[in-house]
Amino acid sequence: MHSSPTTPRALRAVRLGLVALLALLVLVPIASPTAAHAEDTVGISAQPADAAGRPDGRTSFRYQIDPGQRVDDYFLVSNTGTADQAFTVVATDAFNDGEGDYALLATGESPEQIGTWVTFENGANRIEFTLGPGQSRVLPFTMQVPADATPGDHVGGVLASVITPGEEVNLDRRVASRLYARVAGDLQPRLAISGIDGSYNGDWWNLLSGTTTVHYTVSNPGNVALSANASGEVRTWFGIPVDSASGGSIAELLPGNSATYEIAVSGVAQLGYLNAEVVLHPFVDSPDAAAQLPVSPVSRDTPLVAVPWLLLIVFLLLGAVFGFRAWRRRADQKRAEAWMEYTEAEAKRKAEADLVGAGTRSSE
Repeated sequence: MHSSPTTPRALRAVRLGLVALLALLVLVPIASPTAAHAEDTVGISAQPADAAGRPDGRTSFRYQIDPGQRVDDYFLVSNTGTADQAFTVVATDAFNDGEGDYALLATGESPEQIGTWVTFENGANRIEFTLGPGQSRVLPFTMQVPADATPGDHVGGVLASVITPGEEVNLDRRVASRLYARVAGDLQPRLAISGIDGSYNGDWWNLLSGTTTVHYTVSNPGNVALSANASGEVRTWFGIPVDSASGGSIAELLPGNSATYEIAVSGVAQLGYLNAEVVLHPFVDSPDAAAQLPVSPVSRDTPLVAVPWLLLIVFLLLGAVFGFRAWRRRADQKRAEAWMEYTEAEAKRKAEADLVGAGTRSSE
């Protein structure tokens, strides 16, 4: 078999095309702009430590202390990111936010309570420094309790902050360890339910099932930070229990703070009158057994109405039926009485007419 004269040329063209394509694949990465590196990540780690800078297993700073006493401790800060990071470490005050959760003042806000008791090696309650990737720094600090400090729990935090510039706003990344100082003296652990109201929700046609929701505000008028377990119970006429439910745990409420919560009790029938009660069992949320204190339970109730709409509608319909029947009886009786009066009047008139006619005939 003889090959075509064009076959070698076609093969050479294919080989040249493959070579050109291979060269293009090799050269394109060289000629194109250098691929961008992955964006640097920001990472922060901060925790209590010992003097050698080793984490000691604590998750917070907790002290039982006397007025005027001094405490020395250590805070370990690490850069777990991939670029240099400028840190600001601050001792500040804590509060309960709108959800009742533990929160700390903004990084730039000046504390007024326990945050002012802490000083770092620069003599201030905040210090700034830069750490490279993977670097750590142990920060010694001193907490000097004022001689006139009031008894009870003073709560704040030691936090490490890294601010990252953004297109519109700066992002403040923060990691903190809680700071508790219980100053010796007259401890008054107590919670109060300072406000409560309830509502009932259910299908109008379902007499046997609905939900009672109780909103209540808990305040801490004492001087000890307290958490609590909450429960709700619904009673009806003569104090008869209807149903109950757990309200879960209330996060730690700091002295002088308050927050609003709710409990929903389901499966409550439309019994007309209901009384919803909330019961709190406060406790000190601390791993230190020496910090535990006995705290009395607190409760409060509120009345509410669960209208049995189906029964009400039935009664209204029955009332309408009986009312209509009574009206009909009265109307029929009135018509019968009127008819009797009419027939009597007609008979009397006819009798009188007959008498007059008879008299006329006799005279003739």
